[in-house]
Amino acid sequence: MGVTAVFMLPLLLLGISGLLFIYQEVSRLWSKSAVQNKVVVITDAISGLGKECARVFHTGGARLVLCGKNWERLEILYDALISVADPSKQTFTPKLVLLDLSDISCVQDVAKEVLDCYGCVDILINNASMKIKGPAHKISLELDKKIMDANYFGPITLTKALLPDMISRRTGQIVLVNNIQGKLGIPFRTAYAASKHAALGFFDCLRAEVEEYDVVVSTVSPTFIRSYRVDPGQGNWDASIWKFFFRKLTYGVHPVDVAEEVMRTVRRKKQEVFIANPIPKAAVYLRTFFPELFFAVVACGVKEKLSVPEES
Repeated sequence: MGVTAVFMLPLLLLGISGLLFIYQEVSRLWSKSAVQNKVVVITDAISGLGKECARVFHTGGARLVLCGKNWERLEILYDALISVADPSKQTFTPKLVLLDLSDISCVQDVAKEVLDCYGCVDILINNASMKIKGPAHKISLELDKKIMDANYFGPITLTKALLPDMISRRTGQIVLVNNIQGKLGIPFRTAYAASKHAALGFFDCLRAEVEEYDVVVSTVSPTFIRSYRVDPGQGNWDASIWKFFFRKLTYGVHPVDVAEEVMRTVRRKKQEVFIANPIPKAAVYLRTFFPELFFAVVACGVKEKLSVPEES
C-alpha cells in the first residue's frame, strides 16, 4: 500500500499540473475570443487606467475606439499600441475620438460618429472621471455641477446614445468603472462621492431593465487607483485608528490590476466587482450593518484632521 502511494503521488501531482495548465490556456484563449473583433469604446483612454485597458483589449484583438480630451496624448497612446502590436496576431488600428464628457452637448455627436464608423458598439467602458477634494461649503455649485456632468451625466448620456443599438441587436455590455465612494462617503469629497453614488444607482437600475435584451451591465469599483510611481509607504501605522484606515483606503490598486479585472469582468459577464484590500471592504460592511459606529469613526477622523497641534 505504501509503495503504491509513493508511485501515485507524483502521478497525482503531474495530473493536477496538467489540469492547471489546460485551464490557464483555455482561460487565455477564452479571454481573447471574448473581445476579438468586438467594437470596444473606452472613455478617458489617456488616463492611467484607460491606457492599460486599451493595451489589454488591443492585445485581445478588439476594434478600439479611444476617447480622450487631449488629441496629442491620444496620438501618443495610438503610437504606443501600434509599436508593441504582435505581427503574428490579428489586431486592429484604433480609432481616436476627441471627447470631454463634462461637455454634454458633444456626447451625442461622438456616439453618432462611432456608430457611423463601425455600425455598432459591442462593449462600452465608462472610465472617465473627475475628482475634487475640499470642504463642502468651499466648493461652488458650478464646480459641483461640473463634477456631476463628468462623472454622472456624461457617462449616462453616452450610454443612452449607444444603448438602443445594443437592445435592437440583443447583445452588448456596458462597464462602469466606479469607485468605493459609490458605496460610502469620505469627508471632503462630497461632490465626487455624490456623483459616484448617482452613477452606481443609475447602472444598478439599468442592469435590471436591459437583462431581458441580453445586454449586460457591469460595475467595477476599486478603491483609489494609484499612480504608476506611488506605492504605499510604511508610515506611522500606530498614530491613530483613523490614519490607519484612511491610508489603507487611499492607497488603492494599480491600473494594470484594474484593467485585467475589467477584462475578466467582460469575459465572465460579471455584474459587480469590488476591488479592495480588507480594510476598505470592512468599511463598507461597517457602513451597512453598523452605521453609527462608522459615522463615529469618520467624525473622529475629521476632528483630528481639522485640529491644530499646539507644537509643530
